[in-house]
Parts: sequence; structure tokens; C-alpha cells
Amino acid sequence: MSRIVRPDVESGWRTSRRVADRGTTLRAGVVGLGRQAINDHLPALVASPHVELAAVCDEDASAVRQQETLHRVPGFADYREMFEAEALDLVVVCVPHDVGRAVIESAAEHRVHVLKEKPFATDLVAAIELAELCERTGIKLMVTLQRRFNPIYTSFPQLADQIGTPFLIDARYTVHVDDPSEGWRGQTAKAGGGCVIDMGYHLIDLLLWYFGLPDSITAELSVGARPDRRYDAEDTALIHFSYDSGLYGSLLLSRFIGPKTEEIRLVGSDGVVHLERGRIRRLTNSGEVIESLHREQAWPSAAACQIDYFHRVIDGARPNLSGPAENLAHMAFVAACYEAARTHTHVNPKELL
Repeated sequence: MSRIVRPDVESGWRTSRRVADRGTTLRAGVVGLGRQAINDHLPALVASPHVELAAVCDEDASAVRQQETLHRVPGFADYREMFEAEALDLVVVCVPHDVGRAVIESAAEHRVHVLKEKPFATDLVAAIELAELCERTGIKLMVTLQRRFNPIYTSFPQLADQIGTPFLIDARYTVHVDDPSEGWRGQTAKAGGGCVIDMGYHLIDLLLWYFGLPDSITAELSVGARPDRRYDAEDTALIHFSYDSGLYGSLLLSRFIGPKTEEIRLVGSDGVVHLERGRIRRLTNSGEVIESLHREQAWPSAAACQIDYFHRVIDGARPNLSGPAENLAHMAFVAACYEAARTHTHVNPKELL
């Protein structure tokens, strides 16, 4: 594949290769121009005072033409050619899961830092190998887990300290997709799995952030929500997990159950913390609200905060909260779910690392 060029504007966009200077604005590319990139990452890059959007890439020529015209940057159909032609400091990777590894490897070859849409990899073995690659080449890689940059979610630990001894976690993330077989997300070979590794990655991140990696996992998976369609990536998963401390819980994930719901309820001896998108509340055990925090969704969004934070990670001013080493735990949780569902046994994800 080749670079997409229009002669009438090409001369004004061409940038000579240079050695990245950490004292200057970082030059960023975007690979994959789907909804996530268009709605979140491209606006965040444009708004950031620390990062300059320098190139876009997608195998869809019409998508490239639209974004390179809108943002006045070079467009490419092949990410490898983009890395060769442009001196980039970082790249945002928003591609189908099975393509992500190749893009990361190409970025590492050119010493370009990576902000990658979840998941980190399609399986635990690939995740371990990619973590070793990042360590060996010295690139920074951060997985996009936007909830870590939202003050509603960062408030959870403080409120959890006020409900006595916690013993139960009830979590769920559901959304209705009419046809779970549609597109690459319905194919395990391309997606690595279904709702567990894809949308479920966000809730898994919250569980690991707040409580750590469980000591035991069991899981049941469904591919039967649409028996009139053919797909092998699970549409629904019910996961039970427990800790040696006595804390236990369940996680319901589904790409077929509406309405859209995202919540974590932590029950303790002296109260409950109920976290939802845009709201968190502390309640008595009888359900009376003690305090409630709300957040209006306004710019700057979590995506913009994430870009600015990654800039600081690259500069060494902030720790990488979602780097390769940290995401090995996420991938172990995912692997344990699939292994537990396959074998119908309890699996300790810590033993998989």
C-alpha cells in the first residue's frame, strides 16, 4: 500500500525527517480512523498544547482523505510507510485487535512511543512478548483506560474507606448490539475474544485498580444471543471472582443486553459505594444516600487529559499507570476467564503470570 497524496496540497505538508527534540512539541500520528479516533483522539491531539498532530493512517482511503483535508496533515494507507516518512514521537493506535501487535512492533523499530486503544494484546503470551519488546527498545507504551483520568472514578477509593469492611462487589457493563456477529468483533481470530477482552477490559481495569488481581476466577460465556447468526466471540459473560481476604464478587458483561449500563457496587459492613458513569454515591446499607458526586461531561475530556498525561510519561515527569507491565495483570484476568469457561474450573490468574 502507498501513501495517499494530492499534488495540489502535498508540497505544503511535507516535513523533513528530524531527530525528536524532547524540548519541543511532540509529533503524533494516528493509525486507525474509526469512531474512537475521530470522536476522542483526534480532537484531543488538536487541543493539546504539548502535542502536534503530524500524520494520519488508515487502509480506508476515503477516511484518510477526509481527515488529512480536515487537519492539513499527510495521510497514509500503510503505517510502515508513515513511520518511514515522518519523524514521529508518538503514535495513537486504534486498529482491530489482531493488527495492534504489528503496529506496535513497527513503532518500536522506529523508537516511536505508543498510546494504544485497549486491549494491550489479543492474549497473554503476546502481551508478555510485547512487554519485553517495549523494555528492550525503550519505548513508552500506555493503554487507553480513560476512566483513570475521570475524577468520578478516582474518588472511589476514598469513599470505599468509609463503608467499613467490604465483602461484596457487584459489577456490570452491558450494551445492546443488534448483531454480535457484525464486523471483526464477532471473530475471535481477529478480536482475541468477545465482550471480556473488548468492552470488559475497562471494568477489569477498575477491578484491578481498586482491589488488585483476584485469587480465583470462574466464568460462563455465551455465543447464543443471536442463534440466527454465526460468530464465535462471546456476546455475554458472567464472571465470579474472589480474594483470599474474603472479598468476592461478580461481573456481568454483555454486548446484547440493553439498556447500556456501567456500574460497580461495593458493599461493606457500614455502607455501600455505587459507581456509575458520571456519578458516584455513598449509601447506608438500607439504601439511604449519604453523599453523591456528579460530573458533567465537558471539554477537556478524559481523552485530552490522557494525551497530556502520556506527554508527561514520555518526558519522565509522571509514572506510567497503564504500561506493559501493569497490563499483564489485565491480560492474566482475561486469560483466566477464558480458561475457566473452557475447563469449567476455578483458575488463579496469578499463576498464569
